[in-house]
Amino acid sequence: MEKPFSGWREGRRHYLPLFVAAIVAGCVLWPFGYAWTAIPLLLVACGTLLFFRDFHREIVCAPGQAIAPADGVVVAVEHLPETPHYDGPCVRISIFMSVLNVHVNRAPCACTVRELRYAPGKYKNAMTDEASRVNESNALWLDTEWGPVTVRQISGAVARRIVCPVAVDTTLKQGEKFGMIKFGSRVETFLPPDSEPVVTVNQKARAGVTVLARFS
Repeated sequence: MEKPFSGWREGRRHYLPLFVAAIVAGCVLWPFGYAWTAIPLLLVACGTLLFFRDFHREIVCAPGQAIAPADGVVVAVEHLPETPHYDGPCVRISIFMSVLNVHVNRAPCACTVRELRYAPGKYKNAMTDEASRVNESNALWLDTEWGPVTVRQISGAVARRIVCPVAVDTTLKQGEKFGMIKFGSRVETFLPPDSEPVVTVNQKARAGVTVLARFS
């Protein structure tokens, strides 16, 4: 991507107004001895800032391997005979992201974006299989050295906005940031059927660091 994605930059419109409001409220109420009433607003501002945190992360370059596109907990490792999000059989690895996780998403391997498929939907709990079927989603169909890969961003019960500024034909390096999902969500990675998963259900994953699977 020409302009690297930044969680800090994406979240400015959310947390900056809260900090400004907290400071203004504290200043206005200071002469009356009620400046402390601005503390809850300041805490909300800090919490919002932390949600969009995007600190530098050393990316594990793993040729021949797919790395996690999201922070969170692995909730499913499956071999699917068919799916609307991949041409033919595949391996699907699903990661649930809580509101406490870093929500920046990263490319699982070096790739070129072949197609983007956005689908409106509901906002069910992203930890359930139902969310995969009915929730709002955005799928990136990727061409890689090891075959097609799909990364699917899925909104959750709290998440209400998927952010994905990449375009078709965009080239991404392994671990490169390509977007985020705001306030809790699910990310699914669809891999070639002969890929060997190396993570297990309930295992914690870190985007750009945890190896999900080895390509054949």
